[in-house]
Amino acid sequence: MPLKPVDHFRAAHRLTAAVVSALLLSACQAPIRLMPTPVSFRTGDVDPFAQAGAKLLGTEVPVLYVTNRGAVIEKPEPIHTILPSERLRMGIAHVRIGDENLDWETLHRLSTSDDADERPLLKLESLEQIASLGYKQSLADSADTRAFFALLNKALAASENQELVIYVHGSNNTIPRGTAQAAQLRHFTGRRMVVLSFLWPSAGSILKYFTDVGNAKASVEPFVRLLELLAEHSTASHVNVLAYSAGAQIVSPALAMLGQSARPGESREQLRQRLRLNHIYFAAADIDTRRFVDELKLYVDLVGRVSNAGNLNDSALRFSALVNRASRIGRIDRTELDAEQTGFLIAASQQYGFDLIKVDPQAIPKLPQSSHAFWYEDPWVSSDLLGLLLLNAEPQRRGLEPQSAAQGARYWTFPPDFDLRVKQLFKPAAGAAADSSKQGRSLPSP
Repeated sequence: MPLKPVDHFRAAHRLTAAVVSALLLSACQAPIRLMPTPVSFRTGDVDPFAQAGAKLLGTEVPVLYVTNRGAVIEKPEPIHTILPSERLRMGIAHVRIGDENLDWETLHRLSTSDDADERPLLKLESLEQIASLGYKQSLADSADTRAFFALLNKALAASENQELVIYVHGSNNTIPRGTAQAAQLRHFTGRRMVVLSFLWPSAGSILKYFTDVGNAKASVEPFVRLLELLAEHSTASHVNVLAYSAGAQIVSPALAMLGQSARPGESREQLRQRLRLNHIYFAAADIDTRRFVDELKLYVDLVGRVSNAGNLNDSALRFSALVNRASRIGRIDRTELDAEQTGFLIAASQQYGFDLIKVDPQAIPKLPQSSHAFWYEDPWVSSDLLGLLLLNAEPQRRGLEPQSAAQGARYWTFPPDFDLRVKQLFKPAAGAAADSSKQGRSLPSP
């Protein structure tokens, strides 16, 4: 029987959704390979590892982790569930790049050039749990947690500017994947920046997306607790957060909660100084546009900068907007905002350090049209992120160009010569590092 026009539409819609789901599933479950070298490091003129020290050079890239996943076994190595728990478990994730045949010289070459050789795989070798802390426990009640923070503070003291970066992964994620991505970030900061992966209980399947949405909601208060613990017990000079995809569903409401957490008699400036939050970077953020803007109002004055990098052709966020029936801030639709929200967004982009970054496949060479994973898959975007984290550089200094939307909101784009601009950004810093190392110090301070 021939299909009616409406039936044709429904069949096409179901087919499209099925294809998108299958593509997302296959893409997200692929093994993690070493990300392409950021364009700022591809010529060899800037070696991000030059000041790292011999102890940090090798194929193992350990990162710290904190998780609110439940655990059925905790020792000798934890076995976690996909359910939220009432505890924060903390430790070290031992991640290795490549196998036993990969040496540092080869990894260094692959990480400082546009080498065409196949990128090595990243593998989580083990999780070393150090502490388990109940939400209502203090560090005074847990010697193990004090030991974890002592380890964190020792790592911070050995870094050059004592800043911490927290990586919050997206949905359809596993513990090996979340730790591997955090290790990628640490590796390309030259191994000199302390990175912590917040491993919330994603179910690890696109077919369980709404399970992840519920688990992300249940992870907001644990993430708030983590930031409060860091503010009180870490020696971090600043705390930076990279929220990827559905990680925004944790980070954005958590920051909004902290924005309303002033102690009696505490001013906004005192709250800002206590929290020490610097750069908040949302990459392909999978969170309702209106909700994000409303939450941004509550914390934008308490952090250094808020960056929202998005690709308007992002296929994963197109799918998310379809199933959630609302646009995502990583693929923003300003027509969904009311007049008050629009006015705030314009003011935030012009005055309050809120940077809308347009990741445009038409402007960035070889960027896939529907890219969702651009923060680590594209050498231009990863260079821009590192310019922010390593050099504390605002968008214009990083080589981006300002543009104005029809309503007056400012956003930033990648110009055709961005690769040359960002290389120049890192070159003077590398020179300063070489000069200062003669006096026992090195710059830039990552």
